[in-house]
Amino acid sequence: MSVGTPASEAPAPAGAATPSLLKRMACFVYEAMLLFGLGLVPGVIGAWFVAQTGQTHPLQSEAALQVFALLFYGVYFVWFWAARGQTLAMQTWRIRLLRADGGAVSQSRALSRYAVCCIVWFVPAAIASAALHLAPVRSLVAYAIGIAVYALLALAAPDRQFWHDRLCGTRLVDVRGEAPLPKRVA
Repeated sequence: MSVGTPASEAPAPAGAATPSLLKRMACFVYEAMLLFGLGLVPGVIGAWFVAQTGQTHPLQSEAALQVFALLFYGVYFVWFWAARGQTLAMQTWRIRLLRADGGAVSQSRALSRYAVCCIVWFVPAAIASAALHLAPVRSLVAYAIGIAVYALLALAAPDRQFWHDRLCGTRLVDVRGEAPLPKRVA
C-alpha cells in the first residue's frame, strides 16, 4: 500500500481467512443490538412530533415504519461498507467486507449486497409469517429459524462465505492481526 492510498482501498492481506461462522453470527447479534438502538431515534422523533402537534404522525402505520427502517438501515450499511468496509459491529469483531478480488467495496456493490442480504435473510420468514398469520412471538421464532438455516448454509460453500457474498462478488475477511484503519483526514 502506498502512502497516499487509504487503508480501505488496500487489498486484503495475502491469505486473509474467512471469519468463523460463530464469529460472524456474534457480529450479526451485536449489529442487531446496535440497529435496535439506532432505530429508537426515529421513534423518539415521531413521538415528540405527535406530542407537540397532537397530529397523527404519518409513520405510525406498520408498513410505513418497516419501509422507513429498511431505508434507514440501508443508509447505515451502505455508507459503512463503502466508506470503511466495516460497520461498527464489524470493527469490534475485526471483520472486513471486501470485493472478491480483495479491493474496496463501491457504494453500488454495497447497495446490491444490502438488498440481497435483506432478501435472503429476512424475506422468507416474512412471507411464512404473513402466510401463516403467525403471532408476533411465533413470527420471531420463524425469523430465528430462517436466519440459523441460512447461516448454516455457509458451511456448504467451498470457502465458507455466505451465499449472498458469492452472489454479490464480495467476501468477509478476518482482520484480527491488522492494525485498525486510520482516521480520515479531510
